[in-house]
Amino acid sequence: MFKVMKEEEKSSLLLKWGTLKGWHLKTKKLQELMVEYRSIGSSCSAMMQQDTDRQKEIICLMIDECDGDIQNDWSGEIYTNKEDAKRYIMEYGAPKEIKT
Repeated sequence: MFKVMKEEEKSSLLLKWGTLKGWHLKTKKLQELMVEYRSIGSSCSAMMQQDTDRQKEIICLMIDECDGDIQNDWSGEIYTNKEDAKRYIMEYGAPKEIKT
């Protein structure tokens, strides 16, 4: 179910479409969060995934727990600030405020 990682390897997350596209989960806590995330329901395609509020919350918890790279697959950007990664998850697809 999960990739076995060497002790020196770090966890990582790959984000796309405002959700998880890929991951390497080193810690038990991250693996437990993934079990909960998937138990709610998930698509085989990141593009088709419609995360619930709880799933978005879980992804944010995973971002906080991740000790390695958190990367946006669209831009290739590696988030150096976890708050930016969480903002991407929480705001993706939300209606934009129109300024008049």
